[in-house]
Amino acid sequence: MTGSSFSSSISRSATTTAARPIRRVVTGDARFWNRKARAYAASKIADLPGYEQTLARTINYLGPQQDVLEVGCGTGSSALRLAPFCRSYRATDVASEMIAIANGKLARAPDARLQFAVDDAAICDSESANRYDRVLAFNVLHLVEDLEATVEACASALRPGGLLISKTPCLREMNWLLPNVAVPLAQLVGMAPTVHNLSENDLLDSMRHQGLIVVSVERHGTRGQDVRPFIVARKPAAPEAMFV
Repeated sequence: MTGSSFSSSISRSATTTAARPIRRVVTGDARFWNRKARAYAASKIADLPGYEQTLARTINYLGPQQDVLEVGCGTGSSALRLAPFCRSYRATDVASEMIAIANGKLARAPDARLQFAVDDAAICDSESANRYDRVLAFNVLHLVEDLEATVEACASALRPGGLLISKTPCLREMNWLLPNVAVPLAQLVGMAPTVHNLSENDLLDSMRHQGLIVVSVERHGTRGQDVRPFIVARKPAAPEAMFV
């Protein structure tokens, strides 16, 4: 997806070990994505080569002994592609309708490694802390209600040495009218959810603020201006592991 239009600027990823679920409040954004779930599932990826490159680069960071958490998984298309490359894969989304569609896909192509669940990306409960080797966040960090809380939760879920792998539309790199006029007007009439006007540096700063070390920043777009940085950040290893 290139992010060259309003609709693509608020798009999400077309991208186990079970933790005990926590009761969640259904937020306005969850209701928005529940309404949009079927249309979202039917939409096509605007930049398919760029999407495939992102999947390929992500696979390079996965391994058969790794436990993976994906936040904001949407209807599960990316999770179904990535789960075969790890030990377990838990894919979550705040929208129950998105997860219902994802579970339908999983029923048609079962994979014992993969589990879909309704969950909030900004909350890391005690059972999820230090549980995952990789946390994936594709096309979702600009849509969460609290970016800092979400990145903190992702960092908390990682084991020492684990990686946060994300790809995020940066509206601040787009036409000024989109984040400052088009998005606010759409939000007034219920046609857009929470959308943050982020830059690449905003994302990097939020990760570093949580103690993550940025490993790589790439751009995979193949159509027009690419405003979606693919960022890999590592949680520092435990002090005792540094001397092993």
